[in-house]
Amino acid sequence: MMPTKMLTSPASQIADALAGNAEAVCRHYLSKGRKEGRYWLVGDVHNTPGRSLYVRLSASPDGRGAAGKWTDAQSGHHGDLLDIIAMARNCRTLRETLAEARHFLRLPMPPPVADAPLRRTKAPTGTPEAARRLHAGSKPIGSSLVRTYLASRHMTNLVGCGALRFHGHCWYRPSDEDSLDVRTAWPAMIAAVTDLDGSVTGVHRTWLALNGSAKAPVAYPRRAMGELLGNGVRFGRAGAVMMAGEGIETMLSLRQVIPMMPAIAGLSAAHLAAILFPAGLKRLYVARDDDPAGAGALKTLNQRAIPAGIEVVPLEPRLGDFNDDLMAFGRERLAAGLRAQLRVGDAAQFLTVG
Repeated sequence: MMPTKMLTSPASQIADALAGNAEAVCRHYLSKGRKEGRYWLVGDVHNTPGRSLYVRLSASPDGRGAAGKWTDAQSGHHGDLLDIIAMARNCRTLRETLAEARHFLRLPMPPPVADAPLRRTKAPTGTPEAARRLHAGSKPIGSSLVRTYLASRHMTNLVGCGALRFHGHCWYRPSDEDSLDVRTAWPAMIAAVTDLDGSVTGVHRTWLALNGSAKAPVAYPRRAMGELLGNGVRFGRAGAVMMAGEGIETMLSLRQVIPMMPAIAGLSAAHLAAILFPAGLKRLYVARDDDPAGAGALKTLNQRAIPAGIEVVPLEPRLGDFNDDLMAFGRERLAAGLRAQLRVGDAAQFLTVG
């Protein structure tokens, strides 16, 4: 946790002003990050590219999360936008930080860049309502390009994958890193992000090549929108034993050999660290990616689980992630590697290969 500070009244006012312009602050001080739904994702407070640190850009509708608050899933640090400015500019005192913040707030604020608009919708872009409308406008995957794409990644067992849907013409908002002639609509895999009650709070979009053989050739083929923090993409019904991991394809890869274990896919290491625990959960297998952000997410989850009486068991891939393992080694060897990491009773109950 970052050191706390006693804010004077002027400092509180400046902090509130920064929170009201959270996206502009992030674009200025954390320029190597990017907007995803209601959050700004970046590697850390030093503006390293990545997704470990997330800043809330607007207050949550239920009032549980304030704009401008941030958390680094890898380090566990958290704070507000004054902390971001202090570390970005190496300010030594609160006085220096406030001076920098005042200077920034005198600059003209660029208008926020909205998420891709949905055709013929009055829902504000990036909101849970807009996400629900996009979800409703998609259809079950059936024999669509979603199956083609997942099969190309060796994922063919899609039992219990009702959270995944297909959209044949999903809007893509080009970024500065896209070519000038990039298409603005592609087929897409739409994954429902739901809360503990099963309500859709967001969606994750994976844009696909026109033949479904790979992701679309765009700068950012994966984006999320809606209320994401604490929620995830769910496979199967919650139970006493579950698994969670960073990314949809990681969890689908595991479900090729553990298809009946309920699973939750976080959309990044930061979101994995923040998932809410379902009632009755006793053991949570955590499929972490082999990188510092994955290690940080596992540490944070373990710290949260201990007081709740939940056992956290890490699942380690041999390569970078479990889809790499599946594609490189096949189901039999993937299952054999998992058997050594699962509790004996769980391996007997859930493993279907190896």
